[in-house]
Amino acid sequence: MSETVYQQFRESAEKNPQLAFLCYPASATRGYCAEGIEFSYGEALQRVDALAGTYRRAGYGAGHRIALSAGNYPEHFWHLLALNSIGACVVTLNESYLPDEMAYGIGFPNCSLVLTATPWLAKVRQAVSTLASPPPVIDVAELPNDFPPPSVAAVEIPAAPSDRAALIIYTSGTTGRPKGCVISNTSCLAAGECYTGAGGLITFHQGTDRLYIPLPAFHMNVSVYTLNSITRLGNCMIMQDRFSVSRWLHDLIETRATCFHYLGIIPPLLIKTAPTKDDKRHNARFGSGAGVDPLVRTVFEERYGVPLVEAWGMTETSRSIQNSTLPRCLDLRAFGRPRPPLEVRVVDDNDNPVPSNMPGELLVRASGRDPRMGFFSGYLNMPEETEHAWRGGWFHTGDVVRQRDDGILCFVDRRKNIIRRSGENIAAAEIEEALLVLPGVKGVAALAVEDELHDEEVMACIVLMPGVACSQTTAEQLLADLRGKLGISKMPAWIAFVDELPITGTQKIQKGLIFAAGQDPRTDPRTFDLRQVKRNMRVADIADAQAQAPVGSPQ
Repeated sequence: MSETVYQQFRESAEKNPQLAFLCYPASATRGYCAEGIEFSYGEALQRVDALAGTYRRAGYGAGHRIALSAGNYPEHFWHLLALNSIGACVVTLNESYLPDEMAYGIGFPNCSLVLTATPWLAKVRQAVSTLASPPPVIDVAELPNDFPPPSVAAVEIPAAPSDRAALIIYTSGTTGRPKGCVISNTSCLAAGECYTGAGGLITFHQGTDRLYIPLPAFHMNVSVYTLNSITRLGNCMIMQDRFSVSRWLHDLIETRATCFHYLGIIPPLLIKTAPTKDDKRHNARFGSGAGVDPLVRTVFEERYGVPLVEAWGMTETSRSIQNSTLPRCLDLRAFGRPRPPLEVRVVDDNDNPVPSNMPGELLVRASGRDPRMGFFSGYLNMPEETEHAWRGGWFHTGDVVRQRDDGILCFVDRRKNIIRRSGENIAAAEIEEALLVLPGVKGVAALAVEDELHDEEVMACIVLMPGVACSQTTAEQLLADLRGKLGISKMPAWIAFVDELPITGTQKIQKGLIFAAGQDPRTDPRTFDLRQVKRNMRVADIADAQAQAPVGSPQ
């Protein structure tokens, strides 16, 4: 039985070297593998083992941390697997980091070497030049015959290979520096076991499935969840640099994808394109992701003929929960029931369990004697943060959910995205989903702004589709379109039309960067005040209720 990420990959490669391991569809704009390419397991193993030998000769091994920021290039996977085979730890970095962010990502874990690709070479060199002990920087496209030796020799680590750190992955926090999650080989393999064992709508076949994933390689989804799922069964991963509305369907058809991953922003954009005769001409059996509104899901599934399976997971947990069991629950943001060994609890602010169907924070753990089995090993150099997250023997996710009587879990929002208006907790995700399905809306972020009357009020920052005017009239029309979809208290009191929404490399919106630090969003020239419109709606609703009340009934 495999103990490491590399061992699992090697076992599949030796068993079926002819099977496809990694595929890139043709893309003239990607900057590499432009004509498309496919690597077999056998070819991949040769590349990985050759690299591993070069690392060993240079003196790299257990105890060394190597920064890897090579985008979605094939070399990302060759180096990740090669370094895992010699017991080194890979620190994956977002190639879009600014130099200061890159310097922190490299310096904080004390990396011995930095691997990058040509487009980011100058930026990475600038970043390491600010460090007290700059590590060497290598362009993966122009590898030397020998790596520069590490400044510190490899060390003997008493832990079993399965318990050694395979990766350090930074979480994309919105406040303060990101935390580095230390991910062991055990955690990586647990992720693959969980996903491939989901069952129901998510059923993988040995050696024949091809998973399309237009997400960044530095992230957990690709380098842990997907990579270890496909190598577990000898399947193929189809990589694209990023999601493209115009390219998505063509890629699925061209690469013969049998399944795909999505983010919540992807299906709404796809259903707003014109239908084509090729919409169902793909081989995909399911898509897996999170954050899709039920209305969008229904339209998407009817048009493309493939189910969207909602899931929940975190970098820290490795394992996920999927809404794949049949019959599938179609409630708002339902993501299924936990499967062994995962256990869950939904609690209030004092960690007391809440009744069924009531919102609370999701806590998770592994069953048995070790509640942390298969989870991340901790936050790098932050033992206090690690123990705080694990207080009471449960990992505190920071996600607000509700659990139905039958055990199905439904996502509400991140705790930090809850808007508290006049004592009512309003989930930003609910507002965003209601707006995102409207025809003129391309992107949206809901957030809280100060309000003298209600403590906090709802604001929506909206990117409009091309040709839609940024005007008071448009803002009021959007509010009118929300009638019947949201209660008036949840409707935006302010709407700001923005050109774009700042996002992380994993397509998460950075709400704290939409407006300048210290700026009152309500005074921004792009913002329209809709408070009176909301008041008028409320007055109209009261008048309608009174008019419909039976004669003599109390008012």
